Parts: sequence; C-alpha cells; structure tokens
Amino acid sequence: MRPALVDDDRFLLHRARGLHPERPERLLAARAALNDAGMRPAFEPLPARPATAAELQRVHHAAYVAQALRTLDGGGDGHLDADTFFSAGTRDAALAAAGGAVDLACALVQGDARGGLALLRPPGHHATPDTAMGFCIFNNVAAAAAAALATGRVARVLIVDWDVHHGNGTQDAFWEDDRVLYFSSHQFPFYPGTGRASEIGAGRGRGFTLNVPLPAGCGDAEYAAAYLATLVPAARRFRPDLVLVSAGFDAYAGDPLAEMEVTPAGFAELGRLVRGLAPDGAPDRIGVLLEGGYALDGLGACLLAALRALLFDDPPPHAHAAAAEQEMPRPEALPAPVRRVVEELRRAHDDRWWSDA
Repeated sequence: MRPALVDDDRFLLHRARGLHPERPERLLAARAALNDAGMRPAFEPLPARPATAAELQRVHHAAYVAQALRTLDGGGDGHLDADTFFSAGTRDAALAAAGGAVDLACALVQGDARGGLALLRPPGHHATPDTAMGFCIFNNVAAAAAAALATGRVARVLIVDWDVHHGNGTQDAFWEDDRVLYFSSHQFPFYPGTGRASEIGAGRGRGFTLNVPLPAGCGDAEYAAAYLATLVPAARRFRPDLVLVSAGFDAYAGDPLAEMEVTPAGFAELGRLVRGLAPDGAPDRIGVLLEGGYALDGLGACLLAALRALLFDDPPPHAHAAAAEQEMPRPEALPAPVRRVVEELRRAHDDRWWSDA
C-alpha cells in the first residue's frame, strides 16, 4: 500500500488578477519537487471531489458556507477580505481542496492509504467558522479532522501546525473540543495576531490548544527544542489515533512573508519528531496538508525533506519508543527564546501535559 496523493488541476484555477504571493506557481513548485526527486510514483493518486455543505458545516457556520458559496458562484474576481481573493475558478478549487482533505483523512482512518499528502490551494488554516481570511476560504485541515472523527474509527486527532502564521481558524474550530489536540508553532507577534501561550481552549477543550509563539529569527535548533519541550510530551499523553500536519513552509529562511530561519534539514527534524508521535511510529495515519510557503525553491526543498521524514524514511530502531519515553529537555538546556515560551506555556496549562514528563 502506498501513501495517497491529493493533487488536482482545479487548484491552479484559483488565481489573483494581479501579483499575489498565494499563486498557482506554488503548486507547480511542489509538483516539480516531487517529480525531480522521483517521488511522485511512490504515491497512489486520490481524486479530489467537492466537499459537501454538510462536511463544511462540521467546522463552519451554515450561514457562512452559504454566503461564501453565493459569492463564489457569481464568478469574476474579487476579495472576501483584504488578503483573500477569489477568481472564476476559486469555487471549484476551494471545494475540491476541502473535499480532498476530507477524503484523505477518511482513507487514512479506514486503512485505505499508508499516509498521505494533499497539495491544496487555497490553503485553509486561517478560515474561521464564520470568516474567510489570510488567503483561506474553507478550513481544509479542520474539515479533515472533523470527518475522521465522524467515521467513529478514531477518538483523538492531533493537528500539528508548523506554518509560520498561527492557525487561528483551526484553533477556533476546536476551541471547546477535547477530541482534537491543536498544536501551533508560529512567529509572534505576527499575522493574524493570535496564538499566545495563554490561548488554551475553553469548556471541554480547555487545555487542548497548545500555542508556541516564537520570536522572529528562530531556526532549526530553536524549533527542534520547542517541539521536544512541548509537543512531544503532550502528544505522548494525548495518544492520537490520527496525526494531521498543517504543513506550511513559510518558516523557511528567506521566505518573503516571514522572518524565521528554518532550513530543509530543520523541517526534516520536525518530521521525524512528529512521525514518532503517530500510532506505533508508523506513517499509516499521518496526513500532510499544504498550507503556506511563498519562496518557491524553499517550498519544494522543505516539502521533500519533511515528506521523507514523515512518510518514507525508515526511522531509527526504537524511534517510536524513544519518542514515547522522551524526557523534556531541562530548562537550562533550552535556547533562551524557547525557554521563555515554554515557561509561559507550562504556567498557562498548569503543567497538565508535563507533570510527569
């Protein structure tokens, strides 16, 4: 069994009239990277189909879905907010992106794919239950997680969002839901202005939102340390049945929209750490969904590095057991920017995820 690949030419139809960083060339760069590396034949194509209103309404308000579709049905060019454009092909692209994400998650939990990748446009993690924003119209990863839970085959979903921008829409979708552990590492302060360590969820979901707001300039060492100190012990206790990665690559050094310094090797290390948190440390229930990333060369290189670690490379012997037994790094061993964030995060959560780490 091969990993599934969601990729569709409809995603290219979403195109701004003028220059815009979220452009079709991003998808072409990701495709070229897979092809040049000889990796594409390793995937089994999974056709994208339009998401249904019911699937979207698991994570969006019905009124928003109806309003967005009415606007997109009109065709032509316009904006849903200052940053989020639409064109004549956007309706088909946005619905196919959400539907492809849903079907990928369902294929993973039903055992029909050994992991998977969805090369989606438009991205989704900023789309809130009732608002399009930040280049995003429908929240692809949230719809995927909700669909997986609706099958009854999984009880706990981990969403790891390493896009450089906080995924405020995904956070909002599961703010009161203890079935989803939402983890985000992001540049802060930065767009969209959310993602403080003190934002931890509410009601039954209190404590199931983990935000790691990092200052500009963090690179491979800081990211790896932050994940080891926060995500690894939390996910160890959460024990996810499915792992979905909101895979934005705009933390790449040189990305025009951000100020982080992560290299392809850094994304490979994040991939190795996340793979160790999946059931049995296997890729079978890991879905990778494209979010941001606006330096085309960096997008391709970082995507390949992360995919190899997440889905293809054989992990070192006992890697899953090592992840399960990983001790939290001692505070004095953490880089200073990470140490401050970790201390704030642990206070916000009353050490619930780290009390016996």
